[in-house]
Amino acid sequence: MNKKQISSGAQKAEALADNGKKSEVKTNSAVKTTAEPKKKTAAKKPSVKKADVKKTEKTKKAKSAGKVKSVKKNDKKKSARAAKISEKRRLRREDREQKKLEAEKIRAEKKQKRLEKKLDAKQKRLDRIAAVKEKRAEAREKRRERRDLLKHESKEARIERKREERNAKIQARVAKREAAMAEKRAKREHRLKLRAEKRAEKNEKRHAPGFGGWLAAVISLGVVTLALGSMLTYGWINMDGMTADMATVHTESLYELNSIVDNLDTNLAKVRVANTKGEQVKLLSDVAIESEMAETILERLPMDMQLTQNMTSFVNKMGDSAQSMLYAVANGKKLTDSQIATIEHMYRTNLQLKQTINELTAKCNSKEMIKAMRGKENSLMFVTFGEIENNVVETPKEIHDGPFAENIKKSSPKNLNGLNEITSAQAEELAKKYFGSYEVTGASCTGEVTAENITCYNITMQTKDGEMSAQLSKQGGKVVEFNSYKDCSDKNFSVERCIDIAEDFLSSLGLTNMKAVWTSENGTTCNLNFAYEQDGVIIYPDMIKVKVCEERGIVTGMEGLAYVLNHTQRQLGSAKISKSQAKAVLNGGFDVESSRLCLIPVDGEEVLCYEFYGTFDNSDYYIYVDAATGNEVEMFTVIGTAQGRALM
Repeated sequence: MNKKQISSGAQKAEALADNGKKSEVKTNSAVKTTAEPKKKTAAKKPSVKKADVKKTEKTKKAKSAGKVKSVKKNDKKKSARAAKISEKRRLRREDREQKKLEAEKIRAEKKQKRLEKKLDAKQKRLDRIAAVKEKRAEAREKRRERRDLLKHESKEARIERKREERNAKIQARVAKREAAMAEKRAKREHRLKLRAEKRAEKNEKRHAPGFGGWLAAVISLGVVTLALGSMLTYGWINMDGMTADMATVHTESLYELNSIVDNLDTNLAKVRVANTKGEQVKLLSDVAIESEMAETILERLPMDMQLTQNMTSFVNKMGDSAQSMLYAVANGKKLTDSQIATIEHMYRTNLQLKQTINELTAKCNSKEMIKAMRGKENSLMFVTFGEIENNVVETPKEIHDGPFAENIKKSSPKNLNGLNEITSAQAEELAKKYFGSYEVTGASCTGEVTAENITCYNITMQTKDGEMSAQLSKQGGKVVEFNSYKDCSDKNFSVERCIDIAEDFLSSLGLTNMKAVWTSENGTTCNLNFAYEQDGVIIYPDMIKVKVCEERGIVTGMEGLAYVLNHTQRQLGSAKISKSQAKAVLNGGFDVESSRLCLIPVDGEEVLCYEFYGTFDNSDYYIYVDAATGNEVEMFTVIGTAQGRALM
């Protein structure tokens, strides 16, 4: 049988035999003889029948085809599964990319917000610096104006001028009131005359003529008799009617005053908490208008000027203050600490007025009003307004941040006498020395400024925390002012510790024997006033103000103009009365907590006084008694504001 007739199965068998033969030859040459018969036997296998071979081939082909189909089916499943997995991977990859893009966008937005916040903080800092500078400029301008006003006017002339202005104002009000009363009397008389004429016309129409001579004679006789009697009684009837009408007019004025005081109470209560420009303008406008109306009504009341003088002055002052604040707010400025404290004082005083006038309005009738019109001192009107004058109304004084904090009276800088002038370069070196603890990296002089007869160098310093500024006197190189503009948000230091920090700072500037005389906290800033102490006496004219940051425990501001102007060694003399004698002058209900000798400014002069600090009716007071005469020469009451403590 040739190779063409051998089936594929036989070929496979032959191949296996050949492989086996080769293996046997390699392992053992002796088996070679026995392998040959096997080869022959294998060669005989193709003798299988053709039908069987074909059947076998068909079976194998069918199996092979089935396997191919199964493989193809499996390949399709694998392809579908692979495609599905690939799609999931693609979606996950896209999702990751999308998340990366979103994260980058969020990071970019956060970065932009940080930049905006930083720029906003910088702008606010610049605004605060500008506001501080503007405030200083306004204060300097006010001091300059006051100095110019008082420069050529003696104390006696000033007192006389104020007295004349006050008397002229009182006379003008009296004349205005008398004119108004005269006008009302004229109108009343005109109405009575018209009423009498109308009655006469009615009587003439009621009695027609022609009844006879005897009736005319009787009527004429009756008329004459009636006229004789009326001449005696008409004057009294007419006067009583006018008095009653005037009492009604005055009662209406009292009701109107009561309504206005109620409105003032409402508007002042609102302006205390208003924080937007529009609302403040509206409320302050109402307060100014209502104050003017109240002043006009007070002038119409039948009261002596002495009983309404303080109340009229308070209302007038309230209107002026409201108008001044209105102009400031309308021009884009914010209310100062002093103005806020003034609003608080006006509100509390007006509240007392409201309560008193409400009671008066409820009790006052026409009889009481007539008694007031006739000048009866026991009338309800006289008694009530007397109480208002003595116990309720106090004309607001200028509010300070501590005792005598704004009393810069002298014009000659005593502390600089005999000192040589320094150059701008020397001022820069002195600034580095004075503020060495702030790690100053550079200092430069930006110009000169003159205030209160003192010429100063403006020095700008650079530190790692930002920029600082100081003013050094050209004569002697003394520190007049210092600011570092550092923000404070937390409170890490107590007031007592802040006092120690401020004392160390002043000592580093060569300022010794300074004693803290006033403390007030404004948020996280501690405001301190120091005064020079000589022989146990507090010298209030020699004052220095210091600000300490309660977060960092460092001095962030200092103002020593009053000290530079006034400080010198004085001949104090001794007190002519004892402390116990001075204390005896005080109100018996005043509870003294501390006392000491001090030198205070009074009408441009320095007066040795006893200072008494204590409480009366749950309120704190500073009272100053002249150590020579025993008279009370000054008094302050401590009030609380949103910016800390203040004095009035």
